[in-house]
Amino acid sequence: MEIEEKQAELIDQFVKQASAQKGSALGPIIDEATSHPSLFAFSEILAVPTVAELEGTDNSVHLEVLRLFAHGTWSDYKRNSGRLPQLVPDQVLKLKQLTVLALAETNKVLSYGKLMLELDVTNIRQLEDFLINDCMYAGLVRGKLDQLRRYFEVQFAAGRDLRPGQLGSMIQTLSNWLATSENLLITIQEKIKWVDNMSELDKKHRKELEDRVMEVKKSVAIKLPYIITEVTLQLF
Repeated sequence: MEIEEKQAELIDQFVKQASAQKGSALGPIIDEATSHPSLFAFSEILAVPTVAELEGTDNSVHLEVLRLFAHGTWSDYKRNSGRLPQLVPDQVLKLKQLTVLALAETNKVLSYGKLMLELDVTNIRQLEDFLINDCMYAGLVRGKLDQLRRYFEVQFAAGRDLRPGQLGSMIQTLSNWLATSENLLITIQEKIKWVDNMSELDKKHRKELEDRVMEVKKSVAIKLPYIITEVTLQLF
């Protein structure tokens, strides 16, 4: 089953669970969602009314944890660890996986130094094992590890939840991409038309050349008997 299909099923499952609970009862559901090894999108759960109602209450910390996994990174957690609950190992792993996705959004070549700093990894072997076993094998990213130059070249990265205000920027980016693609298509069509025209000219020139060859052959065929006669007479 593809990662997108797994996500859809899990999101539906947790949305239904969250919709049926309120207050502190949402805590275990959010903890389970943020610990699940196959769930990496949380915006739909954030949008559940009972979850949004946690804002400003004694249980708002559960909402902050969910927002952290939707939009944040491991560095964000470390900066705010004083007011957030301690994460269990599965949550730590998940948040570090999401951190790689966040870094891949803005840069397709990630230096080992940057990754080790952002992930709290102390050596290259540990970093490469994490990228291979916990990111690439999980289907979150695809890419190449360059041990010599010490960087990870990202070829594919799964998308994360859109941050507040990011939708407008994404729409603008897609609009720019569409305009560029349309201009490129026009250029390609013009090139095709030019090639077609050149092909027609080539065919025309080839036809003219063939016609001239035929005319020469006909002329030679007509004059050949006279030429042969004249040469014969000169010989005798």
